[in-house]
Amino acid sequence: MLDRRLIQNFDWILLLLLLLEAGISILNLYSATYPIREMGGAEIFLKQIYWFLIGFAVLLLATTFNYYVLERLAYPAYFFTVALLILVLFVGRVTSGSQRWLALGPISFQPSELSKIVMVLVLAKFFSERSDYKEYRLRDLWQPFILTSIPCFLILKEPDLGTALFLALICISMVLIAKVNWRSLLILASASGLAAPLIWFGLKEYQQKRVLSFLSPEMDPLGAGYHINQSKIAIGSGQFWGKGFLKGTQTRLHFLPEQHTDFAFSVLAEEWGLVGSAAVLLIYLFMILWGLNIAKNSKDRFGSMIAVGIVAIIFWQVVINVGMVTGLLPVVGIPLVLFSYGGSSLITTMAAIGILMNISMRRFMFQ
Repeated sequence: MLDRRLIQNFDWILLLLLLLEAGISILNLYSATYPIREMGGAEIFLKQIYWFLIGFAVLLLATTFNYYVLERLAYPAYFFTVALLILVLFVGRVTSGSQRWLALGPISFQPSELSKIVMVLVLAKFFSERSDYKEYRLRDLWQPFILTSIPCFLILKEPDLGTALFLALICISMVLIAKVNWRSLLILASASGLAAPLIWFGLKEYQQKRVLSFLSPEMDPLGAGYHINQSKIAIGSGQFWGKGFLKGTQTRLHFLPEQHTDFAFSVLAEEWGLVGSAAVLLIYLFMILWGLNIAKNSKDRFGSMIAVGIVAIIFWQVVINVGMVTGLLPVVGIPLVLFSYGGSSLITTMAAIGILMNISMRRFMFQ
C-alpha cells in the first residue's frame, strides 16, 4: 500500500519546472522541423511527443519504489551497461560514421545514454559506503576512476568524444562534492595538463578539426567552422526579442545544421531572442538549484550523492551545449537536456528526474 505521506510530499515544483521545459522544447522542435516537413520533419516532431509520454510514464514509475533498492542494483546495472557498450562495438548500427546504436526491432537506443545514470548510481554507492572519510586522497579514489574509465574507453571507441568527456565530468563533480584533499586536486590538475598533448594526438582528425575551428572559426568557414558560424549568426540575429515563432531565417532556409538536435538552442535564440533564451536558462537554473536543495535535505548520503550526480547530468549538458552553440566551447555533439530531439537521452533524463523526485518524496523517512 502506498504511504499517504509520499503523495503529500510529491515534488510538484520539480514537476512544474520539467513540464515548462518540456512544453517549450516541443514548441521549439515544431519550429525546428517545420522547414523539413517533406523530409520527415512531422514524424520527428510526433516521435518526440511519444518519447515525452513514455518518459513521463518512466518518471512516475521511478517514484513508486524506495530508492534504497538502487544501492543493491548499482553494480549489476553497471556491468550490464558495460556489456551493452561492448555489444555496440560489434553489432551496433552505424549512423554518420559512429557506431552508437543498438536495435531492438523497430526501436534503437544508445547504451551510452544509459551509462550516465548508471555511473551516478555506482559512484553514489561507492561514496555512501565510505561516508566516514573526511577527505579523499588519490589512493582512495582509484576505484571510482577505474569505474569511470571503462565506459569512457568503450564510448570513445564508438567514437563519441562528447559523451566520454561528459562521464568524466560527472565523476569529477561527484568527487569534488565528496571532498577531496587539495593536494590530490593539485596533482590531478597537473597530471591532466601534462597529459593534454597525448590526448590531442589521440583524437581523430575530425575531432582535432573541431577544436581548431573553435579556436579559429574563420580558418575553415565552409568546413569544420561551418556549424559554429551558422549557429552564431542565428543567435545574433535574434537580438533582444527575436524574429518570432516560425520566422527565423537561418532555420527556415535550413542554413542551421542539426537544428532539431545539437543546435536546438540556436533555433530558440533566433526566434525568441535574448528574452526567450534567458527564460529557458532560468528554468534550468531553478531546476539545478532545486536539485541541490534535494541533495542537501536528503536523509542519507546515498540519496544525497545520487541527487548531486543527477544535477551534474543536467548542469553539464546545459553548459556544454549552450557553450557549444554560442562558440564558447568546441562542437562535441552533446544535446541540450530535455530540449534536443532524441528518445534515448530524453527517457534517461526523465528516469533520472524521477529518481530525484523519489529522493525528495522520501526525505522524511529513514532506512
